[in-house]
Amino acid sequence: MLSELGRWAEALAAVEEAVEIYRRLAEGNPPAFLPDLAMSLNNLGVVLSELGRWAEALAAAEEAVGIYRRLAEANPPAFLPDLAMSLNNLGVVLSELGRWAEALAAVEEAVEIYRRLAEANPPAFLPDLARSLNNLGVVLSELGRRAEALAAFEEAARLLLPFYRAYPEAFASDMRFTLQRYLDACRDLGRAPDPELQEAASVVGVE
Repeated sequence: MLSELGRWAEALAAVEEAVEIYRRLAEGNPPAFLPDLAMSLNNLGVVLSELGRWAEALAAAEEAVGIYRRLAEANPPAFLPDLAMSLNNLGVVLSELGRWAEALAAVEEAVEIYRRLAEANPPAFLPDLARSLNNLGVVLSELGRRAEALAAFEEAARLLLPFYRAYPEAFASDMRFTLQRYLDACRDLGRAPDPELQEAASVVGVE
């Protein structure tokens, strides 16, 4: 994909065209094409974010969330994962715009959905829950709720650790990010890190 090559301007043109096409198709046949429109809008928000066009990214992300919410109400098993993913993306955009209270609401909802999904299918959704908890921790930190942020980072680290041990290459980046946030939160609160997580941090090169 163009986005994976860092060719964001070209990626934007392609995604905007996809949104336009799926919007027309969804007008004629909503059940068939609304999911594609929502995914294209989500992709548009990601590309606009990479280009620093945050207000436009917000509009795309909000529309994607709105569509996925309606789809998930009608068919939860099929669309709750997409709703959670789009809420995470919305939370990131709102954070970049400094709208922390709204970002918190979006990320908390994503965490709640992923928690339910992970209860039913842990291997499929625990990593997503951990990433959402990381986002939650970042927002809570910005709001000065440091103890809650630490709890979110610690839970995320504990969830990711078995996956990292089983698949180190696939989860190394997530593990490093999470443990760095966890250790920083411990230092901010003057708390000693959990020994197991401290050891894991040393393994992945985080101090």
